[in-house]
Amino acid sequence: MAAIEKKIKFAVVGYGHIGKRHAEMISRNPDAELAAIIDIKPADKINLKGDAVPLFDSLAAFLESGIDVDVVNIATPNGYHATQALACLDSKKHIVVEKPMALNKQDAEKIIYKALHVHKHVFAVMQNRYSPPSVWIKEMIESGKLGKVFMVQLNCYWNRDERYYTMDSWHGKKDLDGGTLYTQFSHFVDIMYWLFGDIENVAARLTTFNHQQLTEFEDSGFVTFDFVNGGMGCINFSTSVWNTNLESSMTIIAENGSVKIGGQYMDKVEVCNIKDYTMPELAATNPGNDYGAYKGSAQNHHYVIDNVIDVLKGRAAITTNALEGLKVVEIIERIYNSAK
Repeated sequence: MAAIEKKIKFAVVGYGHIGKRHAEMISRNPDAELAAIIDIKPADKINLKGDAVPLFDSLAAFLESGIDVDVVNIATPNGYHATQALACLDSKKHIVVEKPMALNKQDAEKIIYKALHVHKHVFAVMQNRYSPPSVWIKEMIESGKLGKVFMVQLNCYWNRDERYYTMDSWHGKKDLDGGTLYTQFSHFVDIMYWLFGDIENVAARLTTFNHQQLTEFEDSGFVTFDFVNGGMGCINFSTSVWNTNLESSMTIIAENGSVKIGGQYMDKVEVCNIKDYTMPELAATNPGNDYGAYKGSAQNHHYVIDNVIDVLKGRAAITTNALEGLKVVEIIERIYNSAK
């Protein structure tokens, strides 16, 4: 694909918390221009100030408008991602798709096939890869300093209650949300896949403790599996934690040592006990806030936008490609299927 010399023009579909973050990062980048916003709500309901950027009430209306953009960022409810991605690709636009890329493997494959057919890029948003602990542990594993990985435990214990699952929200609806692993914890499934590869022999036990009146799916689960590359792992997750988030952590037991990355958003190295190794001081991780606009490493979205621009200008490769986005969807789908 030929590199783009001019400013990269973006449109953002879905002007909620994360959509606003996309728009802000686009507006801040000197190589980017925000050309349109698409949301079903009127400007006063989404706090869209000024008239510099046109607002459309549907993706179809925008695509028919003739406004020229290079990229469409999709930040709508999960259940819309696949159909909107395909519509944008049909209109010959590159796309940035918030997690999850789709709610099933088949739809994710359709997106990849269409993108190849129209020669356009698909950028899967997995911004937690940019956090300093993630960058550090990736290097530790790839360099072989940890040796063989024996066991990995991923713990995701968050609070999501009636403050989050409100009556007027898409959160908690099976067809739009998809499930706890898709909306809350897919970033951490992605980190696990990014670090250790694919899984097999999946067994899951799911239950609902206190979300019967709030969601159409589970709030907690235990998942066990083997890594195809060797070693075994588990995911323990819940949104039933009282009042506030507890942690998102990854504990790694390996041949040459043990590591635990913890904190609310897997943003702190809590244990580093590795043979003949001294832990360096890492850069500070952007703080998360619980029910505010930018949860966890959502503050890292500027890296995502920077990567889109660098790729389209021929300066870099995609950080999270569509096949990786598909793998995360497929792993989560397999977990859910194993619990049926």
